[in-house]
Amino acid sequence: MSSTTRTPYTYVVLRYRHDSLAGEFANVGVVLHASASGFLDAKMRHTLGRLSKIFPDLNADALKGSVKSLERAIKRLATPQAGDLFARSKDAGTFARAVLPEDDSSFIWGPVGSGLTANPAETLDKLYNRFVARYDEQQRQHRDDAAIWKPVRDRLAERNLADRLQTKTITSPLDHVEFEHAWKNGAWHCYQPISFDLANEETIRDKARRWAGQMLALKDAFEPFRTYFFVGLPSDQTLRGAYEAAVNILKLGPGEPQVIDEARIDDLVHQIEDDILGHDRRAAT
Repeated sequence: MSSTTRTPYTYVVLRYRHDSLAGEFANVGVVLHASASGFLDAKMRHTLGRLSKIFPDLNADALKGSVKSLERAIKRLATPQAGDLFARSKDAGTFARAVLPEDDSSFIWGPVGSGLTANPAETLDKLYNRFVARYDEQQRQHRDDAAIWKPVRDRLAERNLADRLQTKTITSPLDHVEFEHAWKNGAWHCYQPISFDLANEETIRDKARRWAGQMLALKDAFEPFRTYFFVGLPSDQTLRGAYEAAVNILKLGPGEPQVIDEARIDDLVHQIEDDILGHDRRAAT
């Protein structure tokens, strides 16, 4: 088939229905089938995007797990073993309903659409951007933990100290937690960036609760360690109250963890530098 030959395709949009009574829904994925080329694929939302603002009480982990399962199921149908279904199928809706029949669940399929394409994969991307991702572009991008830590790493690199920090897993009889940035001076000094640049109050509090719970589970760790939380503020000033509550939640953890605001980055870098260089001087004597 010539790369310029346009052949028919069908598609169907997956909708997340948060409240069946209210009738509110948001698009979370697209399935596309081009019968002439035997193309079948799905593209699903892997991040919350604007959904966390539309549905503040959304169970994020459950939604992500469900759409990933549906995406994998569609891709399995694209294998040669599904040849009979390909032969019988006339549109993308057949495949969609094969993995998720119409029921009263939180996910429903939209009407089947169609068109002509010379590149089904490229068309799937365009449809996903049109129906699912287009409104995300209007949202400010929230900083993640790595973005919060990057200025610290850059300043440590200027001092040739960035490579002195290593990944360390702290283990207790109850749990284990991995810290990406740690070094040992008798006890392990573990630095954890936490971005509270999130969408709403509950997600901020939940993240703090999650870390506080992990620290509680490490109370009887097999090795001594100290925790330093380097925290990023929310860009939305209306969330400062939730941020302050989150900081106080972190401070409740065992071992008196230090919580360092990103505005105090110089204090943190100088502390790490002084501690490491002081350790080196003592080791050399």
